[in-house]
Amino acid sequence: MPEPTTGAFDVVFRARRLIGPNGETSGSVGVHDGRIAAVEPLDAELDAAHTIELAEDEVLLPGLVDSHVHVNDPGRTEWEGFDTATRAAAAGGVTTILDMPLNSLPPTIDTSALEVKRKTAREKAHVDVGFWGGAVHGNLAELRGLHEAGVFGFKCFLLHSGVDEFPPLNPTELDEALRELARYDALMIVHAEDSDAIEHAPTAHGETYGDFLNSRPRGAENVAIAQVIELARRIGARVHILHLSSSDALPMIASARADGVRVTVETCPHYLSFSAEEVPDGATQFKCCPPIREARNRELLWQGLADGIIDCVVSDHSPCTPELKRFDIGDFGVAWGGVSSLQLGLSAVWTQARVRGHGLADVVQWMSRKPADLAGLQRKGSIAVGNDADFCVFAPDDAFVVDVNKLHHRNPVSPYHGRPLAGVVRETWLRGKQIVGPGVETTAPQGNLLTRQGG
Repeated sequence: MPEPTTGAFDVVFRARRLIGPNGETSGSVGVHDGRIAAVEPLDAELDAAHTIELAEDEVLLPGLVDSHVHVNDPGRTEWEGFDTATRAAAAGGVTTILDMPLNSLPPTIDTSALEVKRKTAREKAHVDVGFWGGAVHGNLAELRGLHEAGVFGFKCFLLHSGVDEFPPLNPTELDEALRELARYDALMIVHAEDSDAIEHAPTAHGETYGDFLNSRPRGAENVAIAQVIELARRIGARVHILHLSSSDALPMIASARADGVRVTVETCPHYLSFSAEEVPDGATQFKCCPPIREARNRELLWQGLADGIIDCVVSDHSPCTPELKRFDIGDFGVAWGGVSSLQLGLSAVWTQARVRGHGLADVVQWMSRKPADLAGLQRKGSIAVGNDADFCVFAPDDAFVVDVNKLHHRNPVSPYHGRPLAGVVRETWLRGKQIVGPGVETTAPQGNLLTRQGG
């Protein structure tokens, strides 16, 4: 990138606390032409058109990267959309999202659908947006074209996805798809629950959360993850396990990595925040698949993060209309499964992390650096020279109580409603421009559309 001349920085941030690539420090960060051009000591003489002095209680973080977001646009914009989703992301300190290939219509399973998705997002994105492709029954021949068009990888299900237009892969099709993707080293991201195990589990019904939990047993995750690992081992493919909720799978993932299997794994704020024991009867805002499990399981997931077995924490923001949550009858068997939390992830994770002895540097690793690494976003995820000037100004000791009516999500539904959270996002900056903060008017969309080659 071009080096600025003296006094040519567009903006300089001076922070007594800053989370850099090597942990927490202090420093001055110079921005030129939307990129980080200098990271210097706090008292460095960096002249700029504007200087931002962070308050004593604020920390400069890199903008978060959320690699698991269901925007549902086009086609199901009454559930969410690029305008509302990316506004929510920005308000939560998230400056880059990767959109899932469902539940939009059409799903992103061929290049024409990808172009429809990009056209829809182009004029609405308030943060940078990239796209996953889909690997479904019958689209094996489409995968290379999607890869060459710049998707960041491919999502598949091993059981019904919840929508008929995104059919799952059977074991033979998963093998074929992984062999195809291995030819160009593309990443397969997997919703890993075994369809046969789910089919033989008790049927979900009624208001009692325990009945729903029994319908999605952890064994269904464990069996599916084992299947994915063994195929990746045999084929040499890259695989990523989505939204891990079963802590039982952690030893086999660690063992596979020790054997050289290229497997990564994520979990989500709701699995780290809630427990099955505390879900009230009929509270279908907590329903997601795989489900929120017991408190002991939650603590083992935290240990998996501490041990480095779990790589990332991402939202799996999967919203819907209030009607689809069936609050009228509170039946977990018929309610849509998905948690809305895109705007709340940082505070939700920090609230839980701090009481378990983790620092902000850990949270940044899980929610910014590692998701960027997963997707190959070389200019995202850390405050380093040459990276995009994406920042979150965070007050870790401030607090708030979640009010769904004040969130930017399209629909006021979230299990976090009424929950006190630690840490407040005070400002968000995208490529050197402030998009959230005091005095910032509603801005025109400034997000870029990212591709794997240009990410």
